[in-house]
Amino acid sequence: MLGYAFCGSFCTISKSLKVLRSLVAEGNSILPIMSDSVYTTDTRFGNADELIKTVEGVCGKAVVHTIVDAEPLGPKTPLDMLVICPCTGNTLAKIASGITDTPVTMAAKAHLRADRPLVIALATNDALSANLNNIGTLLKRKNVFFVPMSQDDPKNKPHSLVCDFDRVLETMMSAFAGRQIQPVME
Repeated sequence: MLGYAFCGSFCTISKSLKVLRSLVAEGNSILPIMSDSVYTTDTRFGNADELIKTVEGVCGKAVVHTIVDAEPLGPKTPLDMLVICPCTGNTLAKIASGITDTPVTMAAKAHLRADRPLVIALATNDALSANLNNIGTLLKRKNVFFVPMSQDDPKNKPHSLVCDFDRVLETMMSAFAGRQIQPVME
């Protein structure tokens, strides 16, 4: 079973849903996980309740949305892989620092203690500033893999990086083989 976590890069949720649907269409069993903000926040990009209903309908499973429910995802409920798509800079920083105060960060911690691959599909406005060190920290960590990313708007958002959502599946296959796709930043 795969874990698939959503964080609050709300403008990229629709791209993430496309990836999720393709994983399910290929026959994968998916356990959906959401950060507090995604689970509870309505934005101009969509309604939280509608997103939950959509994700649960696609996956056929209830969304894990509490720290308590995410904690067993290592030893008691092992996942073959955990994909965080999209992963915000905030979540990235917490994972890099070992902070487990959300369902997604707890899922990542629990999952990594089982020495299984974690795929990060980053989407953040501060990747090339406040979070650059955290990217480096996690690139050095065993079993952590990044979906290739690039600047989405270098002129107006010079510190922003967004993963190539079309390469999530490719990254997952490489992660299962223990390889990071290169280049990480295109």
